[in-house]
Amino acid sequence: MDIEQYMHTLGQQAKAASRILARASTQDKNHALLTIASAIREAADTLKQQNALDLVAGKAKGLDAALLDRLELTDSRIEAMAEGLEQIASLVDPVGEISNMRYLPSGIQLGQMRVPLGVIGIIYESRPNVTADAAGLCLKSGNATILRGGSEAIHSNQAIAHCIQRGLELAGLPTTAVQVVETTDRAAVGQLITMSEMVDVIVPRGGKGLIERVSKDARVPVIKHLDGICHVYIDGQADLKMAEDIAFNAKCHRYGVCNAMETLLVDSRIAEQILPILQQRYDAESVELRGCDKTRAILPMIKVASDEDWDTEYLAPILSIRVVDGVDEAMDHIHQHSSGHTETIVTDNYSTASRFLAEVDSSSVMVNASTRFADGFEYGLGAEIGISTDKIHARGPVGLNGLTSQKWIVLGTGQVRV
Repeated sequence: MDIEQYMHTLGQQAKAASRILARASTQDKNHALLTIASAIREAADTLKQQNALDLVAGKAKGLDAALLDRLELTDSRIEAMAEGLEQIASLVDPVGEISNMRYLPSGIQLGQMRVPLGVIGIIYESRPNVTADAAGLCLKSGNATILRGGSEAIHSNQAIAHCIQRGLELAGLPTTAVQVVETTDRAAVGQLITMSEMVDVIVPRGGKGLIERVSKDARVPVIKHLDGICHVYIDGQADLKMAEDIAFNAKCHRYGVCNAMETLLVDSRIAEQILPILQQRYDAESVELRGCDKTRAILPMIKVASDEDWDTEYLAPILSIRVVDGVDEAMDHIHQHSSGHTETIVTDNYSTASRFLAEVDSSSVMVNASTRFADGFEYGLGAEIGISTDKIHARGPVGLNGLTSQKWIVLGTGQVRV
């Protein structure tokens, strides 16, 4: 296969399809989403058969249990894909929304209209359900998409792609609106991220190595985040039971996710009260604790936190703890070590909470809530294409609005500039 020519063809087809999708009605897009959902349910046995091929190959390659679990398509996960598409269909369509209309002294009306980005390239690993989720979000937001899944899920992704294309065809939309790259050759990624004349934005979903490569080599704008080094700060005026529950949930609800807490900051005024309680709860879940000198003075049996720990996304049952002297020191630590993903303060002091919200510069900043809420579904976006820690365009969980842009529109009655 000539990879360059193959990817160029996909790009041309996607560009042409994007013009049709941009003018598709909400009814047509929803019809396609619901038809795809039905096709996925009807093809459940085929999806599991193709997925079994990927699982056998994955075991032969030595994939660990966690990766094999992400790769597996069970009945419940197949149903979840279908339900996810139905949820996207139920969301408000952002395309064509007009805002901020106003008259100017010249007599013209000026406003902004929300429009699709065009063609979105999505590069992802392991989880076949991303194929359906990404296709659904791009379709509802009026974007054509080129999906390049991981080689470990090639059979599963192609089977899901068949369902998507069948649904698009039955709904009267171009099957080239969603294209799944058929080759596992890594050169396809290199081509996709440099096709700036045909692809408008790239979204990488996967490990740090993938995102670093895409960010380094892309000639197309990238929506990304590299790390999820999330913090919880327990203030000296916090409700201690609330703080205990939030600090436990933020770490232990799930370990291998980007919105899990990796560093706990505790005000020195209440550290001796709450840290022993938290240690008991973390020990029960076999969480390894690493602390600063002040923390280890209270919890002497835990490991020493190194300078490297404060900048590490563990994605594992490991937690770094630092005792700080107030909110300013906490925010200084976050400013120095955060990846800009999500930070939480637990406090009953309104002024302190307000300062934290205003001064902490991350994509999600919370008061008295677990970092685990930093998620498109939890934010009511229906689903997300990923998390962005960039500061331009989309930031935080990227849902339908994040896959659109705005253009200025002007309505006149014959005005000319003098």
